[in-house]
Amino acid sequence: MAVSSSQILSPLHFNFCSNNNDTNKKLSFLTANPLTFNISKSTNTKKDSSIILFSYNSGSGLTAEDKRVLRERYGFDPNEYLSEAKNKRTKEGKKKGKGNEVMAEEEAKPPRTTHKLLQVLGGKAKRKKLLSPKGMDVRPMMEVVKGAAFDILQAADGSPASLRPGRWLDLYSGTGSVGIEAISRGCSEVHFVEMDPWVISNVLRPNLEWTGFLDVSVIHPVRVETFLEQADRLVGSNGPFDYISVTPPYTQVDYGVLMAQISKSAIVGEDTFIVVEYPLRTGMLDSCGCLVKIKDRRFGRTHLAIYGPKWAQKKRKSDKTLQNTA
Repeated sequence: MAVSSSQILSPLHFNFCSNNNDTNKKLSFLTANPLTFNISKSTNTKKDSSIILFSYNSGSGLTAEDKRVLRERYGFDPNEYLSEAKNKRTKEGKKKGKGNEVMAEEEAKPPRTTHKLLQVLGGKAKRKKLLSPKGMDVRPMMEVVKGAAFDILQAADGSPASLRPGRWLDLYSGTGSVGIEAISRGCSEVHFVEMDPWVISNVLRPNLEWTGFLDVSVIHPVRVETFLEQADRLVGSNGPFDYISVTPPYTQVDYGVLMAQISKSAIVGEDTFIVVEYPLRTGMLDSCGCLVKIKDRRFGRTHLAIYGPKWAQKKRKSDKTLQNTA
């Protein structure tokens, strides 16, 4: 078998093997570039037939046209390598482009801003506007739901005009709208649990300063789950809260797990009232620890459940009886 001396074949490592019972010859030709051809001839095949094994290194120094001609000369598909190389470049380009898109998206993300759409509904800070973040990062309780919740609480607690002095715990406080409403209506102290530092510094604290309630407020910058686990240490020796509001992001909590954790926590006492906002098609139990459900109302896709002591439930029933007989 002759080896061409043309320039296109010069960068080859060429091995020729003849497997014969009588002869065993091997011819090697090596140049600087590591493109390798292995050609073997076996007596088990038909006369003059050959099996050609071909491999190459991308650093062979051949141009794309040279490689195409070589592959065609030795019986391979001349376009196979070119299509593989093109596909590889395309994939790499897509990966690189995807990364650039992600970076551009992150860089293009607008800064968080606020607006004043909320207000205090009753009490000494009535009609004062409150800050809230634009967008859906924080979803405050709707004002119609908030107003109904406080009306129910005040009636159940025996003081329709205002809340009795006590301590309020605002879980998932966000803007602080619920806790601020509680202070405005008569609560003596409110604990706010909010984990987002930006919301605390740009929304919650400014709202407390604007309403003048910062001195009677305590902000806990932790997750609600962490707060409930460490309630004894975080709250101190003041005992259970008089009121608790639970307004979590709907899709990020398991209400069954959350309410079970609350019911077993030291924050709940025999005379505690709990306000829970929850979405449609969420099953809520008729009790929460030692407390019973005294009200469950629907506002579109939002539900409002209020748990309280048994005496509050009996009081509401007696009030209804008096209204019916009057």
